[in-house]
Amino acid sequence: MNAAKRVGRGNDRERRDRIVQALEKLTQQMKNRGAELKELKKQGKKIVGYFPGGYFPEEIAYAAGAVPVALNRGGDHEPVEVSGAYMSRWIYTFGRANIGYRILGTEPIYNLIDIYIVPVTDNHVRIVADTWDVFTDMEIFRFGIPHTKHKWGVDYYLHGINSLKTKLEQLTGNKITDAKLKEAIDLSNKERELLTEISLSRKSARPPISTRDFIFLNHCSMVLDKKVTVPALQEIAASIRGKEGPETKRPRLLLTGTTLAYGDYRILDMIDAAGGMAVIEEFGEGVRHYWEKVNSNGDLMMALADRYYTRRVPPAWHRPGTERQELVVKLAREFNVKGVVWYQMMNRESDEFESYWYPDILKKQVGIPMLKLTSDYDSVERGPFSTRLETFVESIGR
Repeated sequence: MNAAKRVGRGNDRERRDRIVQALEKLTQQMKNRGAELKELKKQGKKIVGYFPGGYFPEEIAYAAGAVPVALNRGGDHEPVEVSGAYMSRWIYTFGRANIGYRILGTEPIYNLIDIYIVPVTDNHVRIVADTWDVFTDMEIFRFGIPHTKHKWGVDYYLHGINSLKTKLEQLTGNKITDAKLKEAIDLSNKERELLTEISLSRKSARPPISTRDFIFLNHCSMVLDKKVTVPALQEIAASIRGKEGPETKRPRLLLTGTTLAYGDYRILDMIDAAGGMAVIEEFGEGVRHYWEKVNSNGDLMMALADRYYTRRVPPAWHRPGTERQELVVKLAREFNVKGVVWYQMMNRESDEFESYWYPDILKKQVGIPMLKLTSDYDSVERGPFSTRLETFVESIGR
């Protein structure tokens, strides 16, 4: 082996080591977040929990001097089971788990928040908010999300986040100034920019970072302080910039569906075990939507409404529904995927309805197949899911 190759391999090893160290550090910080929040509460900070549906402008909480954290845990069946005493089993899986973690007390964050912000997108999410309201002593703040992007819808959403602004000012005792709001917007935009850069690296035939690791980074950005996540993302982005991962012949897959929650990584592990490789994702809930930035010029509250409502690709059953279809097709093409795995939560009828349209859309427009999997976070799913994924991956890998 010549000297240049030895140096190159040495540099690659150092790069991988830096990424591993950054991920391990973030893993530890996620484990310690509960203790950290408890200490912040002692110092008088207000902890603002929010439902992770993509409609909560966390910049408002930062500008108020509060600490926003997503209640985004999922993947465990026990919280789903215990929720049966508090809500109908016909509420979708992630919604049932959301109250279940609070009841079990296994996730400290769920018992440390001072207020729970719930942007109401449908009846499932409304029931989540109502259940917290009835069975806990937590203050719940709801605001509605219109299902169509008309002018009145923008006005309605803007009214909702202005009411949220007033509420957080009352909660914290701090005035939200334009200067504080712009500072929070700029920091959040930097985080989005870094997530976008890291995400786009997966277009490579040899992605320098796995989708499992990327999703974990995404989830960290919804729980940890941005002054922690932004430097970590900068380090990882610098480590993979212009680099490639190991050679692979695994079929490339797009993962989409209802909710991809923190801890619900077995679907990614099963795709990997089946011989496939998820290279891009698109979900309505559970992950940060990072493609669009907030315009920090002009009226900042209107800019937040523009980013979080007008330009946000709507989830299932919201209109125009063509926006989500077009995004999935665009991502499938740009990331050169050979198939789509549709991963939905049990009883989320909006995704169930739309799941019947996508196989035809994908076949006609991209020429690729789709596999649908429906989860209740139950361990008995592993066998059937694995078998179906193996068959699917084998069929597209021929």
